[in-house]
Amino acid sequence: MKTKVLLVGGRTKTKSLAASLIQKGYQVTVINNFYEDCLMLAQIDKLRVISGDGTKPFVLEDASASEADIAIALTSKDEDNLVICELCKKKFHVKKTVALVSDSRKTNFFYKMGIDSVVCAITVVTGIIEQQAFMEKISSLVPIGEGRVNIAEIPISETAPVVGKKLWEINLPKQVIVGCILRGDTTMVPRGDTRILAGDMLILISSGKQELAAIKELTGR
Repeated sequence: MKTKVLLVGGRTKTKSLAASLIQKGYQVTVINNFYEDCLMLAQIDKLRVISGDGTKPFVLEDASASEADIAIALTSKDEDNLVICELCKKKFHVKKTVALVSDSRKTNFFYKMGIDSVVCAITVVTGIIEQQAFMEKISSLVPIGEGRVNIAEIPISETAPVVGKKLWEINLPKQVIVGCILRGDTTMVPRGDTRILAGDMLILISSGKQELAAIKELTGR
């Protein structure tokens, strides 16, 4: 059975996200309050489009919100995104809710209100910049590609065998260490009791030819 995704609000980003999700095999419904946007979205093959205000329960009901596995609120107003996710979670019992916020200071409040995932574009961009700067700094300090030290970025998926494990519990080759963990917009220097989470990016530092064995141990692939 296909995973059902409900997208509420947004325009260009919603169009791109909907098209991508449909291409990957998801069943997608979009709610949009602007008729012109609905016409534009309706051009996407296999996309169900509902015209209306996603903060209204009867509109969510028309969109079969109770059947959705994931609801993503993408409007330009943070308060509307909170209301949408709250209704989807508490009235329609959607398993996972995702809210877009423009103000990173609201992130913790959204989580306290029960929203499963909160995405702030400013925080994401800042994290990307900081992570890139971090990698460039490491590259300037460590001789890479000269047969002495290698550095690799290893993304940890939800299905990776190391998710939930502490670093000391992972059987890495002796010539490989996890030098850093990039988690959201945070850069961490791990300890033995640091627990690996889905979504982490591990920075592996290795010598010799043990990198592939380490990647297989971390990702299962």
